[in-house]
Amino acid sequence: MNVLIIGSGGREHALSWKIAASPLVNRVFVAPGNAGTATESDDIENVEINELDFAALIKFAKQNKAGLTVVGSETPLCAGIVDAFNSENLRIFGPDKAAAQLEGSKSFCKDILHRGDVPTASYNVFNDYNDAIQYLQNRDVPLVVKADGLAAGKGVIVCRNRSEAIDAVYRIQKRREFGDAGKKIVIEERLDGEEVSVLAITDGKTILTLQPAQDHKAAHDGDAGPNTGGMGAYSPAPIVDDKMLQWIEERILVPTVHTMNSNNTPFKGVLYAGLMITKQGPKVLEYNVRFGDPECQPLLMRLRTDIVEIFEAVIDGKLNKISLPEWDKRSAVCVVMASKGYPGEYSKGDEIRGLNDAANLPDTKVFHAGTTLKKNESKPLPETAEKQTEKQIVTNGGRVLGVTALGKTISDAKLAAYTAVKKIRWDGAWCRKDISDKANKYENLENKNETKEDEDKV
Repeated sequence: MNVLIIGSGGREHALSWKIAASPLVNRVFVAPGNAGTATESDDIENVEINELDFAALIKFAKQNKAGLTVVGSETPLCAGIVDAFNSENLRIFGPDKAAAQLEGSKSFCKDILHRGDVPTASYNVFNDYNDAIQYLQNRDVPLVVKADGLAAGKGVIVCRNRSEAIDAVYRIQKRREFGDAGKKIVIEERLDGEEVSVLAITDGKTILTLQPAQDHKAAHDGDAGPNTGGMGAYSPAPIVDDKMLQWIEERILVPTVHTMNSNNTPFKGVLYAGLMITKQGPKVLEYNVRFGDPECQPLLMRLRTDIVEIFEAVIDGKLNKISLPEWDKRSAVCVVMASKGYPGEYSKGDEIRGLNDAANLPDTKVFHAGTTLKKNESKPLPETAEKQTEKQIVTNGGRVLGVTALGKTISDAKLAAYTAVKKIRWDGAWCRKDISDKANKYENLENKNETKEDEDKV
């Protein structure tokens, strides 16, 4: 079959790479894609159609006999792309518009969590700026202020005290830093602990839980600086052991799916739980309704099962008929390389060098996010193809690349990923240097336990 992928980020590059490897697939089209999907292989082709141009996407899917469409980003999902495709009897993977509110509206999400008795922070919802300020006058504790709508992963402001919370409300509702997403806000208690991502795929009846991953949202080392769309991720995340993962399934994922069904908004697609592991146990910070970016990259590097079979089973409501996914036992680490100035204003059009050198490293994959092909350049000559092809790829976003590598341990995977990062250059390129370091304490503990077991045997 032919497959159409909607989106242009690192997640979509990873999806196109994984889907193209399926024996069920002939060709993959990515709309609009990036330089990575454009140069990945002859079986993958970019299509210059905006992800919100549903009419054009539907027309293309019909003309090119796309037997499956996979939606990568949240924006078209929340705008109703699944409903539009379903109305034309086209097969598409992802939640419909009503179910996508789980990410599209934080107040909707909190209501579902409350009704399902899912562990989460206490909260209040405000439409009026003055009401929110009045509420804060009697509170001087750590709080989190969130824009209710979509804000590209940046609409959450963590506050240490009342003054910071009042400023956050002003920024969101008066200054409109996140646009219309801030018309309504959610103010909730700040949870302390360590964040982790647990993604599951569901057809509304059966839940297939994926391996845990850990994202790094803050811009700088040590989780300092403003939130971003994600500066790196790794999998598996040892903070979630098998026992905790089972608890998360039973107490968080299952009641969420049940509550969505009873709410007449059944969920089919990727259910991404952003969790805080507190002293009281895991609590939900938020839900996303698609693969995370950059969590998708290390997860798909490790996934051995044909992902197309999983997507097809979800659409057909037969997820219970397929086998559990198989995983590479090795760890994967993804390091995001970003443009100078991100997550604030940043430049575009900087030439990226060293991509081929990084790609030639073993067990390493460079997924493109904010890249594009330089316009009006002649096709490279055979004898200088490598050099000229690299010159054609330029930056086109804040988060530019997701350099991902496998390793026997998380430390090994980190070393491999950063070895590749050092080979890639452009003016102003930067990245966090501590992606996956949170796993060190668990990895060291595991090594100590293994050493003790060996000593006991002796």
